Amino acid sequence: MFDDFETDTLFTQEQILENRGRVAIFIDGSNLFYAALQLGIEIDYTKLLYRLTNGSKLLRAFFYTGVDRSNEKQQGFLLWMRRNGYRVIAKDLVQLPDGSKKANLDVEIAVDLMSLVGSYDTAVIVSGDGDLAYAANAVSYQGARVEVVSLRSMTSDSLINVADRYVDLDQIKEDIQKHQKAHVNYSSFHSLGVLEQEPPR
Repeated sequence: MFDDFETDTLFTQEQILENRGRVAIFIDGSNLFYAALQLGIEIDYTKLLYRLTNGSKLLRAFFYTGVDRSNEKQQGFLLWMRRNGYRVIAKDLVQLPDGSKKANLDVEIAVDLMSLVGSYDTAVIVSGDGDLAYAANAVSYQGARVEVVSLRSMTSDSLINVADRYVDLDQIKEDIQKHQKAHVNYSSFHSLGVLEQEPPR
């Protein structure tokens, strides 16, 4: 009875996408960077924005990240993001007693999800963090569609369960990766200060 439950769909991909309305994108920068490392790719952020919008009307694309104000390469990257379609929400990294650095932006993502509901029809959450499930569920009860985009191995079931649609980054990596390099230069992640942050849960 339940054998084909996982593969059966009520709507085609085209039917799902045509009902998205105005789209707001919320990207957990740290979560995405670690997903890219797991996939062995470097993200092309122009392609990413195009893929996530997917022909729908974009309200705004938010990019949340911890920052090291003294890291010039990271500052340059964030300036590029601001000038190329992203609204960057940055929070200073805090050094922990063990020497690691961390900036948690779950609250900022949740607040923006809630405060903008009504302005968008579909929220695209690029994160696998289960701490966002409550906010995602709350906006869905207010009439918004919720799409979650993340690497399956790094995505909480609680977040997937409240989403109207889930997209595994592994399935779209060809659409969002940079192709000019033969392999990923992981030092670029270090130079942006991203890997100094605590890995996502």
